[in-house]
Amino acid sequence: MLRVIKSKQFWGVLIALVLLGYCLKDVRMADLRLLGAKMQFRYALASLAASFGYVIIRGLRWKLLLSQQKRIPIIRAVTLYSAGQVLNVIMPALTGQVGRVFLFARKEGLSKSLIFSTVVLEILFDAVALILAIIFGSAIFVIPSEYQTAGIVLTIATASGVAILYLLLHFRERLDLLCHHRLGARWPGVYVGVKKFLNSFTKGIELLRSSGHLVGGVALSLMQWVSHLLVIYYLFLSFGLHVSLAGAAIVMIVNTIVLLVPITPGNAGTFEVAVSTSLKAFSVGHTDAVLCALALHLIDILPIVALGVVFFRIEHFSLREIQDRHED
Repeated sequence: MLRVIKSKQFWGVLIALVLLGYCLKDVRMADLRLLGAKMQFRYALASLAASFGYVIIRGLRWKLLLSQQKRIPIIRAVTLYSAGQVLNVIMPALTGQVGRVFLFARKEGLSKSLIFSTVVLEILFDAVALILAIIFGSAIFVIPSEYQTAGIVLTIATASGVAILYLLLHFRERLDLLCHHRLGARWPGVYVGVKKFLNSFTKGIELLRSSGHLVGGVALSLMQWVSHLLVIYYLFLSFGLHVSLAGAAIVMIVNTIVLLVPITPGNAGTFEVAVSTSLKAFSVGHTDAVLCALALHLIDILPIVALGVVFFRIEHFSLREIQDRHED
């Protein structure tokens, strides 16, 4: 029992249940029947198709990030990436990212430091594309003032991250010499570990030197945000909500900023609170806002699970195995 209480997953699930209960407390069965009568399922199917496109594009971008180190077939890259996202869904906070690193490293025979570098690049490309979307979007519609500060912080953090990576590439040999002088004699084991990490990590970010890879990464990142925008917009249409494409973009941007640091497994609860709160700003009723948030969450997760299960079945690999390895 004590082990369960100390588990991050236990507290993540508990927080998720509390938040979901808060969102659903005023929803009645009559509301569900009314929604079922007015739903336009052709738009819901279009939203689901766009969600599959979103996941596939992210898998292709991960393939691009590893292309200088290893060539991975498209189907394997997409299904393996989805399997890693399944870990993000079931594991709370940032522990899912650690699980992804273990999974990718084991299945592709690459070092965990190298895989970690692709996770860092993935986050940076996401942030750069989102910032570009905010800049271009602000010329068309007004970003809520309460989220403008978060956008500025995101921009500063992203610029700092990019600068650090370029400095690491440029001064890697000097950094290696510094570590050798400071750590080599006193803590040789630590020095060897740091050197191995730096070598593997810098191999992973070498693509920053290639303009072609940079353009490809940003282009795929923008394509994924467009796909996700269509997911949200078509879902709004299926619910009969009168929210414009610009409104869908605001919901997407606000939701992404709020969920930058995941708290619960799969962002359950926190996702519903963020999306329903955003929708209420467009005069959407509480029930429709909450049910639309739940539907959007489900549509976001379904392609990940479907493609991830394909990989786990083909590879005869269990989630329990990767979770046990992560805990160790």
